[in-house]
Amino acid sequence: MSGLPDIAGTAALAICESLLLALNDHKILPEREIMGVLKDAASTHENVPPGEGTHAMHKAVAELINKIIDGGNSVRRL
Repeated sequence: MSGLPDIAGTAALAICESLLLALNDHKILPEREIMGVLKDAASTHENVPPGEGTHAMHKAVAELINKIIDGGNSVRRL
């Protein structure tokens, strides 16, 4: 079972991505606000102090969020 990807994390990412797209589609949040949410999330993980034992995980999370920002949604660009 350890060979499986993090199912909860993958599900959470898919749900959040869908929510952000829906917020934009329904003109609740403009693209600049959504990009701001993503940048804030990445920044939070980039600025975690080392020594907590989770620094590598936070760095990986920030890198993933930044890839989402750079590459956009797999279905369409926000």
